Amino acid sequence: MKKILFLISFFFYIIDISAQQDPEYTHYMYNMSVVNPAYATGTSAMLNTGALYRTQWVGAVGSPKTFTFFGHTALSNKIEVGLSLISDDIGDGAKKENNFYADFAYIIELGGKNKLSFGMKAGFTSLQTNFNGFRFESGDITTDLAFSQNVNTTKPNIGAGAYYFTDKYYVGLSVPNLINSKHIEEKEGISSYGSEEIHAFLTAGYVFQINDSFKLKPAFMSKFVVGSPISVDVSANVLYDNKFELGIAYRLDDAFSALMNINVTPNLRVGYAYDYTTSNLGQFNSGTHEIILLFDLDLLGKGYDKSPRFF
Repeated sequence: MKKILFLISFFFYIIDISAQQDPEYTHYMYNMSVVNPAYATGTSAMLNTGALYRTQWVGAVGSPKTFTFFGHTALSNKIEVGLSLISDDIGDGAKKENNFYADFAYIIELGGKNKLSFGMKAGFTSLQTNFNGFRFESGDITTDLAFSQNVNTTKPNIGAGAYYFTDKYYVGLSVPNLINSKHIEEKEGISSYGSEEIHAFLTAGYVFQINDSFKLKPAFMSKFVVGSPISVDVSANVLYDNKFELGIAYRLDDAFSALMNINVTPNLRVGYAYDYTTSNLGQFNSGTHEIILLFDLDLLGKGYDKSPRFF
């Protein structure tokens, strides 16, 4: 397996310099279960599921590929439970990380349609690296000690969050990984160079009713990580007839995006997003593609009679 110098420098950029390990999501407003364990719909007997696949910086050597899955359901008007998965691959197997979590949310009725939920995540993170055959552009195999040994480790992790929501807007604050742990520790003279930093997310969204057919849906997400600049995403989607959605987004100093999704059936929604890279990495890639599927299963078979899932 041949890896050129760009992959090595890119790997350090992701893990060491930027201090951000958690993947980016353009469809963050529909991938909220992965980010915030307190995310809830409050709809009893409805299983909400979703899957997202993101191939980032297409054309760049060793570019990240991310898959997420979630499923959650309300057990009552106060309790919602679920499962979530994040699988992230950087460098075509050079660094693979899988996160498996069970989620629990407790919902408090605040009067009217206002609700506040508190959530917890508990699970584990597995990390594997494969540095066999790392080569410089000249063809020489790297002698860097940091790449001389592969890693295969599994560690527990927990997360927490809060989520205030109505049928028109939401505000969320979460820390999906509360345990700060080193990925590669000092061993046999090799100094650790990577760690799982704590990521905090602030999210918000609103639905403006323009007329009977159109709704405007602005959304916002900010990510805070020690040792890294604040990441800010803003988006604005227009929803037509509760079926077709089209929007644009901007990630500060990183990318412009175009988003769309359509309700194929009342229970199934399919979405796509394209990111155009504006940072220095733009010269190495042709953009980012992201696909998302959302499916709602009526567990009691009483028919789909809930409001559209705006977020």
